[in-house]
Amino acid sequence: MIVLKSARDIEKMAAAGEIVAATLALLRSEIRPGVATRDLDWLAEEYIRGQGGVPAFKGYRGFPASICTSPNAMVVHGIPGAYEVQEGDILSIDVGVTLDGFVADSAWTFPVGEITDKAKRLLSICREALGAGIDAALPGGRVGDVSAAVQSVTESAGFSVVRTLVGHGVGRSMHEEPQVPNFGTRGCGAELRVGTTIAIEPMITAGGAEVALADDGWSILTVDSSLSAHFEHTVAITDEGPRMLTEPETRPAELAGSPVVE
Repeated sequence: MIVLKSARDIEKMAAAGEIVAATLALLRSEIRPGVATRDLDWLAEEYIRGQGGVPAFKGYRGFPASICTSPNAMVVHGIPGAYEVQEGDILSIDVGVTLDGFVADSAWTFPVGEITDKAKRLLSICREALGAGIDAALPGGRVGDVSAAVQSVTESAGFSVVRTLVGHGVGRSMHEEPQVPNFGTRGCGAELRVGTTIAIEPMITAGGAEVALADDGWSILTVDSSLSAHFEHTVAITDEGPRMLTEPETRPAELAGSPVVE
């Protein structure tokens, strides 16, 4: 069952989203060759708790860290640890914050130093797919409208959508109904009623769509070792249209919510 949120609920989620956005901006400023992902995790947790929030991921179904850090061919759910990011890496960071009983969730894939043209294009297309999905999240529409928009941008560019991982409803819990796949048919799926809050999160690859679970029981990687990108915003469906609840107040290029192809 989809749990609709009141205007007050949405404002609480937006407050959590402000912390999420600020955390991602802080981590972006710290990403450089030689930085260990566990240090990024420590920094994120310290900041989130300092703002009165709680890292939503830590302890969730046993997850051991406050953020997810997923480099290169790792799509999602990477556990921060001793890995030191390298020049030319791309690093996906997923952040969730609980504040006043509500959750907001966002992810971004960051370049580490100079990256290849192919990696730049992958990141640009994934950001464009996120923007297209958000633009399609209109009151009275359907989840399939969002899914089809993400799929169209991704596959038109020659990239693949990971089909076994999906976006989701979010609110009082990290994962609520409805599921929000990154592929689908317009006009199908659950109705996007005013008060629906969802995490739209394209997860795409430069190669095939197949993924596999790593031995740690969490990390998910591309089977063909191709690069992957992951971008996500928490979005509320309002009378005025989609509202990004994890949008930074300032809009540096790396965190812009409605990007264009570079």
